[in-house]
Amino acid sequence: MKIKHQLTIFSVINKLIIILVLWFLLPLLAEKVVYSHIDKSLLEKKQKFVQHLDKEEINDFLIRKDTTETYASFSTLHSEFLQLYQIGQGTGSPKSFYKNETRIIEEEESNYRILYFDFAYENCYYRLEIGNSLSEMEDLMYVIRIFIFIVLIASIVVTFFSEAVFIEYLLRPFHKIIHTKIKHINDPESFDFTAVETHSDEFKELDQGLHLMMGRIREVFNKEKQFIANVSHELLTPIALLKNRFENLIQNQSLDDQAVDKVVSSLKTLDVLKKIINNLLLVSKIENNQYHANETVNLTELLLELIEEFDDRIRNKNISIDFNMAESVAVKGNKALLHVMFFNIIGNAIKYNVANGTIILSDGYANDQYTITIADTGPGMTPEQIGQVFDRFTRMDLNQEGQGLGLAITKSIAQFHHIAIDTTSEVGKGSSFRLLFPTEAKT
Repeated sequence: MKIKHQLTIFSVINKLIIILVLWFLLPLLAEKVVYSHIDKSLLEKKQKFVQHLDKEEINDFLIRKDTTETYASFSTLHSEFLQLYQIGQGTGSPKSFYKNETRIIEEEESNYRILYFDFAYENCYYRLEIGNSLSEMEDLMYVIRIFIFIVLIASIVVTFFSEAVFIEYLLRPFHKIIHTKIKHINDPESFDFTAVETHSDEFKELDQGLHLMMGRIREVFNKEKQFIANVSHELLTPIALLKNRFENLIQNQSLDDQAVDKVVSSLKTLDVLKKIINNLLLVSKIENNQYHANETVNLTELLLELIEEFDDRIRNKNISIDFNMAESVAVKGNKALLHVMFFNIIGNAIKYNVANGTIILSDGYANDQYTITIADTGPGMTPEQIGQVFDRFTRMDLNQEGQGLGLAITKSIAQFHHIAIDTTSEVGKGSSFRLLFPTEAKT
């Protein structure tokens, strides 16, 4: 996952946690504040009531000393009430406490915050209840929760986009390093050593580290190129001289047949050695990106040319070619290398095929990728052989001629062109090589 997405997800998770905390915490704080305000109001009403205990209407209730009577007073909307009644005994000293209760007043049920006040008056004990409706507070808490939710969601949306923009701004030098430098790390010769402009010390260190690394890689690549050039000269030149001498020697009439056979055998050995060296040099050059891949190559035309090249070998084994290329696709690449890649695959399909067998060439699309499949009706391979088929100097059939480098070269060329190769095979039924070309390679 990209760093930008990770940071954004992390930011969203943090905000969700904050929302959940505030969703429960803020209403509790608001509730505490409201309760404090109500309690203060109830306390003030209690003090006023106590101060006016000698009023006539209350004294009438007190003088009658009827414990079954209750003095009550209610507001019009039942938002407040006051009750006074006599109790059997008390503690002797005034005592008050708060409690939330549900009361039914005039057949209307409602939640109240009630102040209970027990006191003694003229040697009798009384309980005063002063209640304040909580319905308004409950409505207020609901509004507060909705308001908090809307504000927090709005803040998340705003901060999400602002952080996304800010993160994109912060990571812009990093993306530039990736696109202009890291993606071209396989081509040291064209690496851009220009410093990326950034205010981040970490990105500066990354950029400088890449410059140091690529400087060393370029030096190693140059040494390897020089080594390849030296090998080409130091090995191939003596082989050419030896071959020339053997060819001159074979013209000598004084040699008997046994000597001629030995010279001819030596010439064949030199040819094999030269082919092995050339193949290894080819693989090395491919892996060191010493080829350009900027030619437009029509794959259908290339395959038709190869079939024509293999005409004699195809006729010798009486192999039929089933050419099912429905598309005419051109790709960007190196035509000579692509020729070698298909040459090796088709050559193996002919070499390891049975007499009167078939080779099927077809194309199509898989997940928007253009594909070419080359299948044969040969003896097939085991799963172990499939895993080793692209290894160097690996031969599936020791009775067949070759050095085991053909498919290793094919793999190097495919990797050079970013082509994936999917190999399937079944013993006794044949093998299939499917090449998946990158989408950007099509022209």
